[in-house]
Amino acid sequence: MDGKSLRNAARKGATVSHASDLPRLGFPRACRLIRRAEYDAVYREGRRRSSREFAVFLRPNGLRLSRFGWSIKKALGSAVKRNRMRRRIREIIRSHRQEIATGWDIVIHPRSTVATAKFSPLGEELLKLLPRNTTEP
Repeated sequence: MDGKSLRNAARKGATVSHASDLPRLGFPRACRLIRRAEYDAVYREGRRRSSREFAVFLRPNGLRLSRFGWSIKKALGSAVKRNRMRRRIREIIRSHRQEIATGWDIVIHPRSTVATAKFSPLGEELLKLLPRNTTEP
């Protein structure tokens, strides 16, 4: 719908659905692990879960939200391949953040096949490793 059509619809009293009306599925900075000390705490005090495609480290954080980070080593491939892995993990987390239990710091280590695996099964596999609606991972 172009701008002129929206103005005409507004004059007639029509309501327009805005993106702000929908639930936000973004990935804000508050939901990310940023500092090295945060990653180190997860590795040192957390638990590990593994699957064919991922290794996931979990640690309770005592907050009302879960924070996520990932570590993709250079040995997994070129920058293009590593960036594709990052984008895929970020999209899985972003689109399913409401289903993941709150109160956890989570670090995700993908295996090299994450860059080429089919996206849907990849998401299902990662979600199986993450805590969902319980206090125990």
